[in-house]
Amino acid sequence: MNETPRSLTRDALTDLILTLFRVNNLTLTWGDKLVAPFGLTSARWQVLGAIVFAKRPQPVAWLARALGANRQNIQRIVNDLHKEGLVVFEPNPHHRRAQLVVLTEKGQQAYQAAIDAYNPMADRLAEGLSLSDMQTAHRVLVEVRKKLEGDADG
Repeated sequence: MNETPRSLTRDALTDLILTLFRVNNLTLTWGDKLVAPFGLTSARWQVLGAIVFAKRPQPVAWLARALGANRQNIQRIVNDLHKEGLVVFEPNPHHRRAQLVVLTEKGQQAYQAAIDAYNPMADRLAEGLSLSDMQTAHRVLVEVRKKLEGDADG
């Protein structure tokens, strides 16, 4: 059997990816605990955040694209948010069937409560980490994401 020659960059990327998997799981668990008092989960909070950061109301497919997630999963979460009264659906003037997702006052309050709880926790997590290191890590992850998105397209 032919063995691929060892590559230090491949090994480093593998270490990064394995660490990302672990950090992702820990972050979701941490986020779930953080936002549970507001009737949210990490997934619901992410969707609310995508709605907040969109420049205007978007359909579910666009929210899913912004989150890099599966449309069906985001639709399920949006439906749950709708049942909880955190979002409403409005007509989309550009597409009859793809309704726009809009935060309600209750949704805005839940999102803001989550952010208010998050900010001091994020400050604590950032303690001892240099701004430069965090910016470098962000740049590396953005580049990996872009490559993965390019592979998904092809």
